[in-house]
This record gives sequence, C-alpha cells and structure tokens, in this order.
Amino acid sequence: MNTQRFSALGALLITSLVSCSESPPTFHADINPSRLSDWGLFHLSDESLTPTQFNMVYRPANQLFSDYAQKLRTIWIPEGAQARLIGEELSYPVGTVVSKTFYYPRDDAGNLQRLEEVVAESIDLSTNQLIETRLLVKRSAGWEAFPYVWNDEGSEAFLRVAGTNKALKLRDEHGSSEFVYFVPNENQCSGCHVTEHPDGEMHPLGAVATQLSASFTYPDNVSSSQLDKMLARGWLDGETNVTLPTSWRDPNEALEDRALAYLSMNCGHCHNPNGAADTSNLILTGQHEQQVNMGVCKPPVAAGGGAGDRLYSIVPGKPAESILVYRMQSAKPDEMMPELGRALVHEQGVELISQWIASLSGGCS
Repeated sequence: MNTQRFSALGALLITSLVSCSESPPTFHADINPSRLSDWGLFHLSDESLTPTQFNMVYRPANQLFSDYAQKLRTIWIPEGAQARLIGEELSYPVGTVVSKTFYYPRDDAGNLQRLEEVVAESIDLSTNQLIETRLLVKRSAGWEAFPYVWNDEGSEAFLRVAGTNKALKLRDEHGSSEFVYFVPNENQCSGCHVTEHPDGEMHPLGAVATQLSASFTYPDNVSSSQLDKMLARGWLDGETNVTLPTSWRDPNEALEDRALAYLSMNCGHCHNPNGAADTSNLILTGQHEQQVNMGVCKPPVAAGGGAGDRLYSIVPGKPAESILVYRMQSAKPDEMMPELGRALVHEQGVELISQWIASLSGGCS
C-alpha cells in the first residue's frame, strides 16, 4: 500500500477550515447523555442525517452482518489528539467516539427492504428508516458502549442501556421476512467487543488498522486508504504501512481467502485463541495452526443440539454435512451462530462458506 506524508501545517489547515463552519462534537467524559444529539456528531434535518465535517465516515474492508441493516459508520478524534499505530494495531486516544447508525431502505409503499449493504456518507430520510445508533466512546478507563434507539419520527435517538427490540418486516423480490430486531445492552455489546476473555478490554471491531487500510471513495471522488485519510486529518502519529486484508465480497480473490475473511469478521471475535469460545478450539480468524483448528474434521465441543446430528465442524466437499453451515443456516437461538447480532440467515454468507467447503478435498474418517 502506498504511504503518504502530510505536514502538521496541512493537518492544521484542514482543521481550521472545518472549524470555521460548525462546532465540533462534544466528548462526555463522565456523564451518559440521554439523547444522541447531545454528542453533536450529526446534522439532522427533515431530509437527512449527515455526520459533521469533524467526523470521518469509514467502511471496514469486511462488514459484520446485522440482519441486512444498512450502516453509516463514523470516527471522531478530538482536536490535538492522535491515534498510535503499533504494528498493525490502532491505539485510540481518550475522547475518541466511534459511531454506527443502523437503518433500512423503504420502498415507495413504505415497506422496509432487504438489501446487501451499500456505501453511504449520509442517510436520506425520505427513503430510509432509522433504527439505532451505537457509540463506542474511549474514556480514561477504556472503551464504553452506548446504544441509542431512534423514535418512530426519526427526530431523536434515546439511550437504552438495557437494550430493546423491535418487530420488523423486510421485503425483497422473493417475499417478506418477519423478525425481531435486537438492540443489545452494554453487557451484550462486550460479548463481541471484548475479544480476549475473561479479562480483556472492549475495543472496536471494524475501526481497526487492517480493516481501515481499505480504500474509500470520499466526496471529492478521490479513493484512498482510510488510514491515509486519518493521517491527513492529523489523527495518526506516523506513516501507515498496513497489509490490505482480503474482502469477502471481492470475486477476484481466492475463495478460501474470502471465506476466512468472512469468518474472521463475523465469528473471529469469539472464535480466536483468547476469545469467549476458546474452549471449543475452533479458530476462525485465520490464525489456525492446523486445519483441524479451523474446523476440518473437528468433532464439536459442547455444541448440544447445535450440531444438528452432524459429526464435524467442516466435512471437506460436503457443506450439507458440516456443522459450520448448519449453524449459519439456523435462526434458532440455541443453534445459530453467531449467537448475537442477528435473527435472520445471511444467505450470501452461507453461500460463500458452502462454496468454500465444497471446494475442499479429502474426507473425515
């Protein structure tokens, strides 16, 4: 990946130009505002929800599936603060706010639509329905999670520390799907955002260096690495030289690389050597030392009914006999994986993993 040098003067000029037009967001070090608007992260009008210029809209190279919800993601780092790039990891400063707004497109009749995620830098409220905005806030004691749920009018989002749920119906060309959309409470947020158990700290999953090394096309129609964009804003303390990850959506990449990229983003926060599912010894981050640790011919550990009478996590050449595919295809709470963050089956993800398993050679004796 190309690296670029930006002077402190250039970063200061960018900050100064932005500062002339609007006020920066507010970092709340101690209180938890009941209204999302108290953070000052967005401009909200009757027409749109738009991040302020102080935010950087971002999109990770691989996106977590969340019941086909569209997502608008932002990062804000206070003026004068910088993130540090340690190897290929980002250490964010106190005051950083990472936001993710979940929403669904509406058709002309007002029905919510089921679509794969698209890239957006603002949300057109005439054609979309806001659901929730989740914040990760870096305070002196570490990251804290705050779920804000939008009212039906789309005029404000309110803090729901206990989480909540909403009955929704999505439509596409094949029909409709009714489900309960789940907004997690703070403890449930840590179930995914704490990747080292039992004593690890909460941290972002998508706003990490490897995922942000992917390019993003900004309003000036210039496509550049998102890390380089952070460097241009003065948000990084040095040059970037991070390996670009495979995107599971890229058909030009190797099938196995795409499959592992999908599993790493959607399953790896638990299924890693130090994660909540470490006792299963099923490693889905690409860090496996042997194929059996990736699930090939691996018998289940305490899967119960979640195994679906199948004998191995992955049976080479036979996705229908593989526990991994069975659990991805299930929408039953005691069977499905991931067990948090979805109620619907991600058909594109199941298809990708099935194709990959079908391509594997060998067998299980």
